[in-house]
Amino acid sequence: MKLLRNYSLLALLFSLVFIGCSKDDDPKPSSSSHKVYFKAIASTGSEISVAVYGYDSKTTTASSLTGTTWTSPEIDVPAGTNAALAVVSATGANASSTLKLQVYVDGEMKDEGTSSGQVLSASVSYEF
Repeated sequence: MKLLRNYSLLALLFSLVFIGCSKDDDPKPSSSSHKVYFKAIASTGSEISVAVYGYDSKTTTASSLTGTTWTSPEIDVPAGTNAALAVVSATGANASSTLKLQVYVDGEMKDEGTSSGQVLSASVSYEF
């Protein structure tokens, strides 16, 4: 189980790098600051374990998580930011388990990423 979590964390970090690098050739940074948070919801019997979240290249890792839900602290994203992003890893109870990850900007859900199976890794990003 510990080896599975290590592989899940490694997959999370690689996913975060790819999300951070997937910006358009001509990014348009935010002209104002925003309040951002992320929310993950896993199906019954699943266990959320790790989350990496933040904006542009400023990220935070939350490890040793437990339970089927997780909400990040609200982040004050400054003007000039290109994107907010997160990746969450979980272990599903069975092959039909699901994980949903949402990004909220100024109190409004803007996008959602999903994953299904026993090894769950969902990502979400929002470009300003």
